[in-house]
Amino acid sequence: MRLTAAAVSRNFTAVITRAGRRLGLIGPAPTGDATALNTILAAHRPDEDFARDVHTTRGLLTPGPNASWPDA
Repeated sequence: MRLTAAAVSRNFTAVITRAGRRLGLIGPAPTGDATALNTILAAHRPDEDFARDVHTTRGLLTPGPNASWPDA
């Protein structure tokens, strides 16, 4: 089945199944603001090692074979 973005944006939701088992949904992205995220971040502040951990983790990343955008 092929769907256009316009069809999906009209509150169309497709359920993806395999052998009768539900694997996922395709449909419009949920809407909302950042209130819930801000509440979680305010309640769970990063520890003093957070910035170092992020920096260290980013240093472990290596560019993949398609690391740059193709010419337009």
